[in-house]
Amino acid sequence: MFFDGFRLEHIRVRDGALRVRIGGSGPPLVLLHGNPQTHAMWHLVAPDLARSFTVVAPDMRGYGQSLKPPPSADHGAYAKREMARDIVELMAGLGHERFLVAAHDRGARVAHRLAIDHPGRVERLAVLDIVPTIEHFERADMAFGLGYYHWFWFAQPHPFPEDVICAAPDAWFRAHTSREPKPPGFFAPEALADYLAAARTREMIVGMCEDYRAAASIDLVHDRESRSAGRRIQCPLHVLWGAKGKIGAWYDALAIWRTYCDGSVTGRSIETGHYLAEEDPASVLAELRAFFG
Repeated sequence: MFFDGFRLEHIRVRDGALRVRIGGSGPPLVLLHGNPQTHAMWHLVAPDLARSFTVVAPDMRGYGQSLKPPPSADHGAYAKREMARDIVELMAGLGHERFLVAAHDRGARVAHRLAIDHPGRVERLAVLDIVPTIEHFERADMAFGLGYYHWFWFAQPHPFPEDVICAAPDAWFRAHTSREPKPPGFFAPEALADYLAAARTREMIVGMCEDYRAAASIDLVHDRESRSAGRRIQCPLHVLWGAKGKIGAWYDALAIWRTYCDGSVTGRSIETGHYLAEEDPASVLAELRAFFG
């Protein structure tokens, strides 16, 4: 069943409300989703983790049914610093001052900032299918520009990309997630319905584009400040990536992450594309269980 045994709530943080799925008992574990998805991406992993952990899976700001600040000139409302603060406030409100984090794609970028800005909060961190944002931009070449073209398209000034996407959101979603005429077959019907319901709202598309605009501007300022100050991840870090995707083909992910982390860095590839937790949930689950103990 879809998130069997979980409850669905809308929980207030300073800037608004986050839609949150909560279940299980034990040490608190936050699951952060990627783009253009919602917390529903964890539906094949979260129920098993809930046997050992208190699993908290929110829609991040800008996505799903969570708060969506309007666009701004500096994109500050969508800085990963602000998105990370949402998670700290959410968990504190639930009574958890320290917690574990597993995060995919955009959520992993939020988690990276969370671990830097709030090192006392994160006990262990697992990131799925990314290297740090600043590394992508500073290493960018023709292959990156073509393969990650959406980073530059979404970051165009408001409302150009929003207008294009909102004219045909279902067609855009299919193209973005598969580069084929239909969505990937591994998206479960319930999860796909949740993704599409969000993508059909202009507010979510605006929030998504602001997330990418922030990544190409204010997030880089914060990343460079942290790097100059020597502020790195302090907790143990586990890195997973899809062997059929671009991270494994273009980067030595473990070597890169070791320059951003003072704790132990472990990890490996999984025989998937980008959507690890939906393409091979058993392998992701085994890795997370082994890492989080």
